[in-house]
Amino acid sequence: MERRPRSFYVLAAFFGLFVLFLYGPILTIGILSFQGPQGGLTFPMNGVSLHWFRDLFQEQAVGDIWGAFRRSLGLGLLVMVTTVVVSVMAGLAFRKRFAGSAILFYAAITSLVIPSILVSLGVGLIFNQLGLRVHWATSGFGSQLTWTLPFGLLIMFAVFNRFDKSYEEAARDQGANAWQTIRYVVLPIIAPSLIGVALFGFTLSYDEFARTLLTAGSYNTLPLEIFGMTTNVTTPVIFALGTLTTLFSFGIIAVFVLSAWLMNKRRARQGSDAGKGV
Repeated sequence: MERRPRSFYVLAAFFGLFVLFLYGPILTIGILSFQGPQGGLTFPMNGVSLHWFRDLFQEQAVGDIWGAFRRSLGLGLLVMVTTVVVSVMAGLAFRKRFAGSAILFYAAITSLVIPSILVSLGVGLIFNQLGLRVHWATSGFGSQLTWTLPFGLLIMFAVFNRFDKSYEEAARDQGANAWQTIRYVVLPIIAPSLIGVALFGFTLSYDEFARTLLTAGSYNTLPLEIFGMTTNVTTPVIFALGTLTTLFSFGIIAVFVLSAWLMNKRRARQGSDAGKGV
């Protein structure tokens, strides 16, 4: 058996440290959330119980946790749908060169390199100058799209860049119009990529803090609410909240991954059945 080079172990150790740095804080918060009723915010733990998870569902003296969660969930779904629809439309539009396409593309992705807090400040100032109400569903929605849309656009541009146009030509040869070609040919083929764009859109919106800080108005989203609680709440209930929100995020990712896996499996089965029919 060939012996592994020393560089393999060095890189493996580096990767292990990276994983520890990435997930260590999450694991720490998860452990501390199971403190006993007299537990604090640091180690060593004082007992083990589900007390703080139960306390989380009681009325809190500070903050509006569940209202903030509903707002983040609603905003995340709205941003997700908008990101998917606009990204697909832009991907279809950019398949052919048109005047100003390069300028429009770079303008769309420029927001990725602009500091998020400046985007939040700019959107908030624009709404104030126009006399519009700063609200999480309007200004907050717009500022978050400057974060999610560039990712969706880049994914869809890559997808359509390697899309085989012969499928569309075959559909048109069979008498399908433009809408039928998109609905029954294009969208089913790119469906796994649409799931990826949806996942990006929702998770980036649900966790976004900086671009929502100055655009949410009087009602906080969940990241803003958690940040506010860090200065007022001195019990492990905030760790319990962090644990539940983390599990919720992982659950959303699992749903999208499972959906993509089932979709690919279904397509493979249909291809196999078609091959047998031939």
